[in-house]
Amino acid sequence: MMPIRPMSQIVAVPCKAVLLMFALYSGAAGTEPSAVQTTGDNPLPPRLPLNELRIFVQAFDQVSDAYVEEIDDRALLENAIRGMLSQLDPHSAYLDKASFSRLQEKTTGKYGGLGLEVDINDSFVRVISPMDETPAERAGILPGDLIIKLDDKPVKGQSLAESISAMRGEPGTEIIVTILRDGESQPLDFNITREVISVASVRNRLLDTGYGYIRIAQFYTETGPEVGKAIDSMREEGPLLGLVLDLRNNPGGVLQSAVAVADLFVEDGLLVYTSGRLDNARQEFRATGNDVTGNLPIVVLVNEGSASASEIVAGALQDHDRAVIMGNRTFGKGSVQTILPLNEKKAIKLTTALYYTPSGRSIQAEGITPDIRVDRSQVTRLDRNRRRMRESDLHNHLNQSDEADSGKTSVEDQAITDFQLNEALTLLRGYNILADSGGSK
Repeated sequence: MMPIRPMSQIVAVPCKAVLLMFALYSGAAGTEPSAVQTTGDNPLPPRLPLNELRIFVQAFDQVSDAYVEEIDDRALLENAIRGMLSQLDPHSAYLDKASFSRLQEKTTGKYGGLGLEVDINDSFVRVISPMDETPAERAGILPGDLIIKLDDKPVKGQSLAESISAMRGEPGTEIIVTILRDGESQPLDFNITREVISVASVRNRLLDTGYGYIRIAQFYTETGPEVGKAIDSMREEGPLLGLVLDLRNNPGGVLQSAVAVADLFVEDGLLVYTSGRLDNARQEFRATGNDVTGNLPIVVLVNEGSASASEIVAGALQDHDRAVIMGNRTFGKGSVQTILPLNEKKAIKLTTALYYTPSGRSIQAEGITPDIRVDRSQVTRLDRNRRRMRESDLHNHLNQSDEADSGKTSVEDQAITDFQLNEALTLLRGYNILADSGGSK
């Protein structure tokens, strides 16, 4: 067993860690470590607790001297910072040069990998959502899946950055992703080929004459203007009667982009506000009086993979009674992270505020509850009862005139391919039927 040195010896050791910790403790004012700082007549407690600093220095010194392999003191200090931040919440993190580069890739939307938005849950990597049209989505990875192995190597014990680094790589290379999924008794293996991930932020199409569909995969810098262009392009094909805004499996992104999207549909008032300890963490974002749709009926689709910026948009439109929120309860990430530089190459990503919907609701760990719950479902057609006869089956039945409408429609059968989207379209049609007949809106 290694002998434990007396504390007096530890404090006397002239190591860099001791000097650093006491420099941090005494601060710029140069006060003694045990001194009580004062501001006017009000005494302030010491900035850092001396006993805990001594314990840290002792642990640092023991690891530096006794670990089985020699380890650089700078690496130990960086690991201490990582550990400090990782214990705060799942989103605060230390960013070395490689981590900061990955963050920039995420903002631009281009990198080599699988196309997964993930976080840490009970030492495993949890899938928030697969991104649209990526290898992970095509392979069948679902929100809520727990990644337990990557290429047969357990992820437990790895940092989130290490797991993300393992999933990324050269396009064309393969990786085996092993996941645990609710409802499955055994782990599932997915052999996935990496690709260049370049996620399109906004896609749009007409579901039916007059009914538009906008899918936002993730919120990037230009997402707001892109949504505006999508609405204009659909209007070129004719007047719009309703709009479906699809935010399912959207992991979030840039806060200002979420505000810009919500601003497109709200005439005036508060859209979202943030609150934290720092003065600059308290911000309000308001509509600029520019509802580009002219109060068009809107249904917003959400699910458990809708997070962060997606929840800002859904919460703003819900609080302003501007849209019907449909689907499943959202992920519940209601915190704001700020990048705080440490030097030219390193920084920390720190949770500095919580955001709130216009009515004052915090989404953190609660999410947005939809106005109408519609679960993801598989719809199966029932065979028509062949014994029932129709007019067309009768002998000598009259045929319709040539001018009559055949009644055929080119609309995709949404009930089979996407039940939630079909329900959204049905709701919009019903709204307009009631409006045309003079019913309540």
